[in-house]
Amino acid sequence: MGLNFEKVLVILVIALFLLGPERLPEYARKFGELVRNLKRMADGAKDRLKDEMGPEFDEVDWRQLDPRQYDPRRIIRDALVEDEREAHAAARRARVSEAAERRAAAAAAVPPAGGVYFDEEAT
Repeated sequence: MGLNFEKVLVILVIALFLLGPERLPEYARKFGELVRNLKRMADGAKDRLKDEMGPEFDEVDWRQLDPRQYDPRRIIRDALVEDEREAHAAARRARVSEAAERRAAAAAAVPPAGGVYFDEEAT
């Protein structure tokens, strides 16, 4: 799948036959310039992005944005787990607020005149 030594050698031999030994060095030089220009453009774009994003640039997980890492099953699973975590957190916040309201109501309750306090929830 990758580009190994044998494949590069086959490409060079085919290029030698197609271009001929006279034009091959010229095209090799042009190809080298093309690769250098592409690398320079990519580095320039990366530097510009880094300047525009500021310190957030280092916080981004770039491997996660790599399209080769795209796995629809993982994305759906992560989204479902995230929704489940949010639902649990909301339920936990609701329970905490209900408990706080009950404590506040119990603290504000005044016992009847006879001094006996009757808790309706206990019975």
